[in-house]
Amino acid sequence: MNRTNINEQVIVTALGFKKDLAVYPRRIEYQGLTYDFIDAGLRCLVRHGGRIAEILTLTDGSADFRLRSDNRGYSWTLLSITG
Repeated sequence: MNRTNINEQVIVTALGFKKDLAVYPRRIEYQGLTYDFIDAGLRCLVRHGGRIAEILTLTDGSADFRLRSDNRGYSWTLLSITG
């Protein structure tokens, strides 16, 4: 599997909600392409000092995407694509 490190902000065009009302991206746009995710993925909270970030690993069925949220849902960063 090839892993491409990206670390760029992406546009989230659709959001989903888990049972506990946690928000996750359902669709993103990156470099003119649209990626639709098939599930809510895996979630991990990371605390660094007084700052909390959320790391999500999602899949579109053919590749895995790792995204970071500012934990407020305003800013999403695509960290890497593995596939």
